[in-house]
Amino acid sequence: MKKVRYGMVGGGLGSYIGDVHRHGAMMDDLAVLCAGCFSRHRDKNLETADAWEIPEDRVYANYQEMADKESSREDGIDFVTIATPNSSHYEIAKYFMEKNIHVLCDKPVTMTVEEAEDLKKIADERNLLFAVPYAYTAYPAIRQARQMIEEGVIGKIIYLRAGHPEDWVISSVPEEPSGKLPWRFDPKMAGESLCSADLGTHAEQLVEQFTGLTIKRLLAVFNTWPAYLPLETNVTAFLDLGDGITGELWASQIAIGKECSPFIYVVGSKGSLEWNHETPSILKYTPVNEPTRLLSAGRDYMSKESNSMVRVSAAHHEGYFEAFGNIYRPFCQNLLALKEGKPYEGLPYPSIQEGLNGMKFVHACVESNRLGNVWVDL
Repeated sequence: MKKVRYGMVGGGLGSYIGDVHRHGAMMDDLAVLCAGCFSRHRDKNLETADAWEIPEDRVYANYQEMADKESSREDGIDFVTIATPNSSHYEIAKYFMEKNIHVLCDKPVTMTVEEAEDLKKIADERNLLFAVPYAYTAYPAIRQARQMIEEGVIGKIIYLRAGHPEDWVISSVPEEPSGKLPWRFDPKMAGESLCSADLGTHAEQLVEQFTGLTIKRLLAVFNTWPAYLPLETNVTAFLDLGDGITGELWASQIAIGKECSPFIYVVGSKGSLEWNHETPSILKYTPVNEPTRLLSAGRDYMSKESNSMVRVSAAHHEGYFEAFGNIYRPFCQNLLALKEGKPYEGLPYPSIQEGLNGMKFVHACVESNRLGNVWVDL
């Protein structure tokens, strides 16, 4: 089987998201981790390389050295996974792209809309692939919903609600200031938003990947708890998706009782579709004036595209690693096709365009709240 070679910046031992990326990349045996700059600390960098069987000569002190040397090797990496804090995404991605190395980068892809636009421009000009792992959109049930909507099963979309509530801030941050806070609370590291960027972008992408619609404008209201934090921990937004379609989006890091609960509910003129991450293999379909039907991933009645994303038999639950795998697989397949000069005919995946859409969403939320909760165009 043909495989692509990749490296990782950040994500060393002890990093939650780095391990998730590694498992997602190996899920379909299409990618081999060959190089990395896993940490700024040499000991941790080498310890990670040893644990993951990366040769010492391909462990780098910084991302610049890694991009320079890997781009000059005959067996150099085809793409890089970026799993670092938000503030470094742009400079790392740009540097690798300027060495003609493809990129898969955590969201939010940049700190500003302008930076995201620049990355898209470089990717377009150099014909480089750029994936953004919005993994909650990569469950088979989401693909099933998108196909049903495109086929007109629920009629014309009228209204939707989407969200991503969690409770990690209210359950872990003291009510009064007490010591140094993690980097996510530092505007210099996280950007102009906490909750909108961290969780709201996941909900925004659920809307886009589930329905095919994009947000045209929004009105956002922020809440911050504890009050001493410099960035918001709860956002409520009213959405205008064009063509008379309206909706709501809620993202929260203070939602007590919600550990990780992305959801979306779409109302059409002929029926509704509903999905919740707490039961990710189930898509609820309710035709108008009929009983609700629970569509289960992997069953014969699901679409061919949906079932192509399933790795276990029906009634066995797939999880977060598999969702990441469903981002890495089409990205790697696209890269293999590109290397062989063949057209890519596989499933879509979130690209730099979706990353740019996410940055526009974050900026619009911040501006709407700053200006006194007014409508802002994306």
